[in-house]
Amino acid sequence: MSFTDAVELVGKSIDTAGIAVLVIGAVVAAVRAAASARVPGTDTYRQFRQQLGRSILLGLELLVAADIIRTVAVTPTLASVLVLALIVVIRTFLSFSLELEITGRWPWQKARPYERSG
Repeated sequence: MSFTDAVELVGKSIDTAGIAVLVIGAVVAAVRAAASARVPGTDTYRQFRQQLGRSILLGLELLVAADIIRTVAVTPTLASVLVLALIVVIRTFLSFSLELEITGRWPWQKARPYERSG
């Protein structure tokens, strides 16, 4: 097995892990939402969105890592690096947007004292 084949395999493995995180996270969030819907007084929709958002964030991080590995190690052409840069910018924007939706603040803002314990 050559270096390129090994790096490609690692990239595909991380891609697979990212997709698995997205799918499993969505299923777990849905199951938990269904369970919490039976409990009166819970904000099921907010909890579902937060759990789903967290799994999407983690899945996006893994997919970006796989793209970086493949682009830098396998095909480091100017075109592939520019495409990677665009993908990273789009996914970073999505990550920031999801973080804002989940926590109500930007990633670089500190948590309020009453939010740290929860």
